[in-house]
This record gives sequence, structure tokens and C-alpha cells, in this order.
Amino acid sequence: MYGIIATWRMALEGISKADSMLKNNESAANSIEEAIKAVENFEYYKSVGYGGLPNEEMEVELDAAFMDGDTLEFGCVGGVKDFANPVSIARSLMHYDANNFLAGQGAEKYASRHGFERKTMLTDRAKIHYHNRIKEITNTELKPYSGHDTVGMVCLDTAGHMTCAASTSGLFMKHPGRLGDSCVCGSGFYVDSFVGGASATGLGEDVMKGCVSYEIVRLMKEGMHPQQACEKAVHDFDLELKRRRGKAGDMSLIAMNNKGEWGCATNIEGFSFVVATEKQVPTVYLVNHDADGKCTFEVASKEWMDNYMALRTAPLVRK
Repeated sequence: MYGIIATWRMALEGISKADSMLKNNESAANSIEEAIKAVENFEYYKSVGYGGLPNEEMEVELDAAFMDGDTLEFGCVGGVKDFANPVSIARSLMHYDANNFLAGQGAEKYASRHGFERKTMLTDRAKIHYHNRIKEITNTELKPYSGHDTVGMVCLDTAGHMTCAASTSGLFMKHPGRLGDSCVCGSGFYVDSFVGGASATGLGEDVMKGCVSYEIVRLMKEGMHPQQACEKAVHDFDLELKRRRGKAGDMSLIAMNNKGEWGCATNIEGFSFVVATEKQVPTVYLVNHDADGKCTFEVASKEWMDNYMALRTAPLVRK
């Protein structure tokens, strides 16, 4: 059995590539890296990699992570500027005994020394989004922060090895240097090949308050199906945040166990995710949830898929 699951429709092309690789007995590590890179390299997905939305100083700062479920080794980078594929940098950091999580200039110096591709990540399209948002903030009471759609994935290969990975440009208009959950082990991601893995997308500041990805893996270890584990972890923590703070930020989690069974839960409307397994072609699902945290899925229609891409590739005009 093999399988791979990812947050958001934007992962479809990458998941399709990984599906072909896994079908040919490629490793979970190589397959998930290529899947994440496919998202990082596509400029119309504005919350990851090239074309990602900038911080308040119009700089694109990227966070990424990679974890090996066999060894529990992980590598993370945060606040990286002008490198094409931060997920590859993160993967390379896994194998050291120390210095597995590098941020800012330290991460950039490491990447330069090790020959990773430099690339100007701020696109003309992202500049238009930035200037339009500045005008909107000036003219209304609109909050500047938006766009926290991390691509996170969990992968199982035919040999039973598991990996997880994540990549994001973080909150649009964030303070320079801000790091979210995507590069924090246990919060934005976690995987154990003896159990399974999980990955998060949403408001990192709230996801980090509960280490939700680790919690889902813990629940699966206790015997829960990935769907039950996702629903319980997300719903319980959503309620806990509201009890303590009166509010809870956006949280959506995906998971897969070491049998290739998968699950997803969210506290928002409009979440989508992608799954491919040995028994299932790459499929985009839309998620609905009720007041008790129970989630139902429907396959995205052709109309929905067409509208998704049309919206993201539509011409932009500076206001």
C-alpha cells in the first residue's frame, strides 16, 4: 500500500506527480519533496514559494519543514528569502545531530554554502496584491493579515516508510521575522512510521498553542482511525481555545496512518484537500463540518475546479 494526502487544492499537481512516483516504488522522502516543490514553483499559488505573498515590508519570507517517520529526524527553515525550494533545504538539515532548525540569515548562509538554487521570489503579481492591500487597509478597517494556506503533506511508500513536509510564505503582511507552525515540529507537522502522520494549515499562532499535529498522531497510536483522530483533536482544541480566549483561529488538519487510511478535520468553511492511494486516483475533496466537529467530504466538481484555477490565474490590476 502507498498513499499521500495534502492540504488544499493547490497540491493536486504535486500529488499527481508523487502518485506516479510511489506507484513505481519511489521513496516517500523523494515523492513528498517533489510534490511540495511542485507547489513552491507555481507562481499562482500565492501562499507558498515563488509568488508567495510578502510581509509588511514587501519581502517574501518562507518557512518549510521535512520529517522522516522512521528515524524521527526533522529539518526546518524559517524566514528564508530568495531560495527557490525551502523544502529541499529543510530536508537536507534532517541528518545532522544538531542545527536542524535554521532561520533567517543563518538558514540563507547554510543554503548558499550547500548550493541550493537562489531565486527572486517576489513576483510582479505579488507586488500588485501588496499595493492593493495597503490601499484597502488605509481606506477601511480591514485587518492586514490574511492568506495562511500552508501546503502540508503526509506520505506512505510501498516499503512502509513515512514522511511529512510543509511549506508556506506565512501570513500576508506579517511582521518581518514572524514564524508560524509550519516549521515547528509537533505543531505544523509530525510523523511516525509505526503509527502515521499529520500536518496543519491555518493560523499558526493558534495551532502552536496545542501541538495539534502531534496530538493526532498520539490519538492514532491509541488506536483511533485518522478521521476520528483529526475530528477529536481539532474540535477539542477549538473548544478549548474558545473557552480560554473567547476565540479560535482557523485550523485544518490532514492525516494518514501506516495502513494508508486517511482523515481530515477543520473548523472553517471552504477547506479542500487532496488524496491519492494505491486504490484511489488523485482526488480533491471539499470539507463540511458541523457544530460537533464531525466532517463530511464531497468530491470537487469540474465547475468548482475550473473556477478555482480561473480565480487564481485571473489578471490583476493595481487599484
